Amino acid sequence: MKIYTALIGILMICLMVGAASALTNSTSGAATSGEQALSQVFVSSVTVDPQEFYPYEHGTITVQLTNTGSQDVAFDHADILDSQNIYIPDETLNPYQVMTYLGPGNTMTYTFQVVAKPPEGIYYPVFSVASRDAGSIIYPIEVQVASTPIQEVISQRPDNFALDNTDNVNLTITNPRVGAINNVIVTPSGTGVGISPLQSFIASIPGGSSVDIPFAITPYQAGTVNFSIQYSNGQNTQNPHSDTVVLPLNIGTSKTAASTVVNDLALTVSDGVYQLTGDVTNTGITDANGMVVSVGAPATPVEPYSSYAVGSLTSNDFSSFTLTFTSADLSAIPIQTTWKDDNGNTLSSVQTFDLRSLASALEAGTRSGGYGGSSSGTTGATGVTAGSAGGYAGAPRGGGLLGFGGGRGGGLSAFYPVIIGMIVVIAAIVLYVKRKWILAKFRKQ
Repeated sequence: MKIYTALIGILMICLMVGAASALTNSTSGAATSGEQALSQVFVSSVTVDPQEFYPYEHGTITVQLTNTGSQDVAFDHADILDSQNIYIPDETLNPYQVMTYLGPGNTMTYTFQVVAKPPEGIYYPVFSVASRDAGSIIYPIEVQVASTPIQEVISQRPDNFALDNTDNVNLTITNPRVGAINNVIVTPSGTGVGISPLQSFIASIPGGSSVDIPFAITPYQAGTVNFSIQYSNGQNTQNPHSDTVVLPLNIGTSKTAASTVVNDLALTVSDGVYQLTGDVTNTGITDANGMVVSVGAPATPVEPYSSYAVGSLTSNDFSSFTLTFTSADLSAIPIQTTWKDDNGNTLSSVQTFDLRSLASALEAGTRSGGYGGSSSGTTGATGVTAGSAGGYAGAPRGGGLLGFGGGRGGGLSAFYPVIIGMIVVIAAIVLYVKRKWILAKFRKQ
């Protein structure tokens, strides 16, 4: 009986030892399997928005885990460990404390709301998530904090604005920061001024770049234009920023506008109608488009040249014109040039000339000439210098080749005397060179 009891005891002990050994081996295999599964999970992506925080600014940190293994991995307690400067605010609820499973070939995304505290610098908060069957994944994340401001400047504007005229203005926004600024809205405003467009939107300005925003400004009185600039740092609309740029509207004469000078005038008369010819020069910096030259009172414009269309006149270029008019008084004849600038503004300039000396030259030519007389000459804004007189009534101004013929609008017929004279000279030279041969011919006859 004692032997039987002893055998039963020994058998029970062996069974207990075997069960304990089996349990130990099972637990060890499970642990080994969990570690292997966790080793197939890695941090596949990290996004920090904004890329560069302003101090005290809110933002997000987004982390993606990818499972490249063949079995599920259970995770819980995902968090951003406080780095003192980058932390999850107390009022924000962390939704990643519960157990979640990441299946084979899948990706899991964690997004955390964080706040950046000063001072400026680069910080490394840690992403941490624990697995159920093994250890944890720990991953440091770089976060930059800087207070570098956005720069705004009026990069293009005229020296002076002219009332009721439109000028172009460029507002340049430069982003010297690491990350982009987004949803940039520029709203100009002012009293007594026309502005186009009324608002401008820029979706994004990348870090280290700038953008020009054009506006057309038409002042109706002296004043200022305020450009209100609003933007977000990164994609997070919780970070609104604003700034203002003030543009004074200095009213005066533009230093770059086209400017016209009329000179080299000549006067002829026929049947009581004066014909005035001259040159108009653009002495300004910009082009004058659609230029028209005309005379004003006391002169009365008549056809065929009641006004003269010059067209576009580039800077430092000139064009001739012809005007016909009648007037009982030549002491103050205004010549007006009208044109448009590149913005479509209509501009004009008036110069007044005393043409009495040219008229006197006409009368002298009439008394001394055999065909009624004509006169040509040049005049400036303050006086007149008469030219030569003679010829026939209404003859064009100017001389031709070698002083014979020619003139404004004279055509080929104005050079007939020159051509005939040259033919005579050439014939004389040929006769002189061939004189012996010609004389010999005559002697033989």
